[in-house]
Amino acid sequence: MSLFERLGQEAGIGTAVDDFYVRVVADPQLAPYFEGIDLPRLRRHQTALLSQVTGGPVEYSGRDLAAGHAGLGITPEDFDRVVGHLVGTLTALGVSGEDIGAVGEALTAHRDDIVTAAERVG
Repeated sequence: MSLFERLGQEAGIGTAVDDFYVRVVADPQLAPYFEGIDLPRLRRHQTALLSQVTGGPVEYSGRDLAAGHAGLGITPEDFDRVVGHLVGTLTALGVSGEDIGAVGEALTAHRDDIVTAAERVG
């Protein structure tokens, strides 16, 4: 069984993405990154991306991660906070520690595409 299937396929991943963005947008340190962002569109793209990278039949057609995060000034601390919210989301949904680790590894593999600032400015 693929990670995609263990996460509940596209519906399960969509549920996780929805909960994840509720947590991230509620975080005062991360919320400014999402001001003026079309969150329903972002959720759709994130669901497709996670579906694809976990072995699902969905093909992600959005911008690559480096282009999508360019100019945002995301710091290592902010990246780690996002990962923490993702772990919290998956834990709350009953995802196994092994599968959470696999998702974390996939995300961490793209850290250099997402983190664009050494430290928070302002």
